[in-house]
Amino acid sequence: MSTAPRIIDTDVHNAIASPNDLLPYLSKEWHDQWLLSGPGIASTYWSPLGVMRKDAVPEGGGIPGSDPFFLKKHHLDRYGIDYAILTGSGILGISLHPDRDYANAIASAYNDWLVETWLKASPKYKGSILINHSDPQAAAKEIDRMAGHPDMVQVIMASGSTMLFGQRYFHPIYEAAERHGLPVGIHPGTEGRGLAGPPTPSGYPSTYFEWHNILPTNYMAHVNSLVCEGVFVKYPTLKFVAIEGGIAWLPHLMWRMDKNYKGLRDQVPWLKRLPSDYIREHIRLTTQPIEEPQHPDHLNQIFEMIGGDHMIMFSSDYPHWDFDNPKMVLQPIRKDLRNKILVENAMELYNLKTSPLAAEGV
Repeated sequence: MSTAPRIIDTDVHNAIASPNDLLPYLSKEWHDQWLLSGPGIASTYWSPLGVMRKDAVPEGGGIPGSDPFFLKKHHLDRYGIDYAILTGSGILGISLHPDRDYANAIASAYNDWLVETWLKASPKYKGSILINHSDPQAAAKEIDRMAGHPDMVQVIMASGSTMLFGQRYFHPIYEAAERHGLPVGIHPGTEGRGLAGPPTPSGYPSTYFEWHNILPTNYMAHVNSLVCEGVFVKYPTLKFVAIEGGIAWLPHLMWRMDKNYKGLRDQVPWLKRLPSDYIREHIRLTTQPIEEPQHPDHLNQIFEMIGGDHMIMFSSDYPHWDFDNPKMVLQPIRKDLRNKILVENAMELYNLKTSPLAAEGV
């Protein structure tokens, strides 16, 4: 029997069941604030569908995604998923809290809680080190503190920001991540919240529908910045994961950057190759929410345009409303690419080369 994983889900949202759960890991001076305000970053937009799947409520009640044993049974075991990369739920906005000391304390408490509550529950769970990107020096220390845990496989931070991620302000984060061989992932949902400015250059969309449609523009801006500011020249082994940001926008960005590089390369003398080369080497994308064109083969054409079959990884976004079933969502994609997306690309990025079944005594 093969010991290789079959499916790796790169975006599973584990939730805190109760604010009280974080208190054992949090200094007492922050208890009242945490209990009364939580991350302190209110949602701007209302979704008529809600955010969570109704059938994902644990058997004993509570918040979807808050019970590691129910999630394993309801999602991982049902679909034959070997590993779930945990990305948190409702906590990433801590990067946009105005009190950086509070945000740092919450991030550290969350990471300790994650280890004790989730990573000990099953070897199928792999963690993401939460950081407060608004304090890069403190974020680097948090990466150093947590990176030694064998089940922490990436760094994660909000995609909403006051600055573009290529700027040198954030470089201590990338230096620490590269030092420990960890990719850095960003996840949407904080655009327009807290310290972050409007989610578009021209202001605020009116509805959740309008806001949700336009989220990839922020990812385009960050990827453009990371390449043009020379992050991948300075940190040549760093990988950057654009989680839940879509895929179809990437060819357009690559073409535009390559075209302009031919005439404007004097402004980026550190770049020795086409921008698209750096993107293919260093950027990774996840499938959910994968675009659904009227002609399914157009999606295969998009992958061909990107020219990087190694760049795409499967994600379900469980337990959110727009969850993707791994048995169905990749059917329009050409067969030779499906297994790369389902497992091989994530195996390589997160160094998950063997199945966790042996660790569970199966």
